[in-house]
Amino acid sequence: MKRTFPGTLTDLLYPRRCPVCDRAVLPFGSLICETCEKKLVYVKPPYCMKCGKALEEEETEYCGDCGRRRHLYDSGRALFAYRGVSDSIYRFKYKGRREYAAYYGECMARHLGEWILRCRPDAIIPVPIHDSKRRARGYNQAEALAKELGKKLRIPVYTDLIKRVRKTAPMKDLSAFERQNNLKRAFKICRYDVKLSTIIIIDDIYTTGSTIDAMSYELRRAGVRRIYFAALAIGRGL
Repeated sequence: MKRTFPGTLTDLLYPRRCPVCDRAVLPFGSLICETCEKKLVYVKPPYCMKCGKALEEEETEYCGDCGRRRHLYDSGRALFAYRGVSDSIYRFKYKGRREYAAYYGECMARHLGEWILRCRPDAIIPVPIHDSKRRARGYNQAEALAKELGKKLRIPVYTDLIKRVRKTAPMKDLSAFERQNNLKRAFKICRYDVKLSTIIIIDDIYTTGSTIDAMSYELRRAGVRRIYFAALAIGRGL
């Protein structure tokens, strides 16, 4: 995937790193190495009609997670199987590889754009992170993705509509029940002057949906009628 000319001088001085191998991208001017792009594993049908997880049988409509619990969002889709991009997302999230957003945002637009546009969203809303985490990382990876995606699909991105007001424990080591409790009162609507009917929430990883549900609860209280999500990667759940 080639970049436009204005980025090439920057690439000469500070070579762009590949989101898969993390080495300087080859060929020059691309967003990802040609050989690495072939290694990416996309989520393909059949997938859960609610959260978008890959299913083993076409006859099944919902994954085990969605079959056991009621979600507050309408439906969602994801780009990659998490296991194949876990190292990349870790660097994107914790090691300052903000530049990965250019490729991943463009990739989401290319593969999920048609579905997103069919949802007819008024806006894209990235999952917010706590201010302390933003200061430590320097950016919010979901926001970086959302801005790239919004630019490609020409959809407004609102980064100040909802805020994460409570610092929560890392989700990866918690059970489904603990995740729900962990996120209680974690989000707060900050703007009531913006009235949206349909939105797409953007996150880097979807596992059980606890984060999207917690946001959806607050957003529905604020009057949002239809809530969808798009994630860079999706895990297997619990």
